[in-house]
Amino acid sequence: MQKRMGEAVARVARKVNDTVENKTDSLDLANCKLMTFPVGIYKAMRSVTEGIHRISLANNELKSLTSRFVTTFSQLRELNLAGNYLHRLPEEVTSLLHLRAINLSRNRFRHFPEPLAAVATLETIDLEENEITEVPAEKLATMTSLKSLNLRENPVGAEVRLLVRPLVPFDLLLSPEQPILKA
Repeated sequence: MQKRMGEAVARVARKVNDTVENKTDSLDLANCKLMTFPVGIYKAMRSVTEGIHRISLANNELKSLTSRFVTTFSQLRELNLAGNYLHRLPEEVTSLLHLRAINLSRNRFRHFPEPLAAVATLETIDLEENEITEVPAEKLATMTSLKSLNLRENPVGAEVRLLVRPLVPFDLLLSPEQPILKA
């Protein structure tokens, strides 16, 4: 058990060091079994955080994202948080003035993460395979940069489908409606 944990920590450290040393614009910490974003990374990366445009934390075990994460990586253009246990986003997400794409698929959202509606630069939102039943259609209709919202595999109700379609000027991806079975 401890050996596996040590290997996981070493893998994260290697990935962070590669990003810092090579001054790349992305940090890939996907599949690292992270339960939280390691606090030590903030210090290790402080010289390059402004240059980080893409972060993948996909397929970890994150239950939340901190406001510190969002404010530290303020220049993000793409954020991949697919395959975690997230159910909400911090309000500070609204300060990501360059964010164009966010992947929140395969998480635990029951409601559309409303802070996203205030991110004017967002072009793509992926919320596939969550537990979302309602979406803020009026707020989404004001998102002028939004090109695609993926809500496939969510229990979005028929009334939401009827309300949202005429209001939104972007591609709205929904699963086909399931026929109502009669007994």
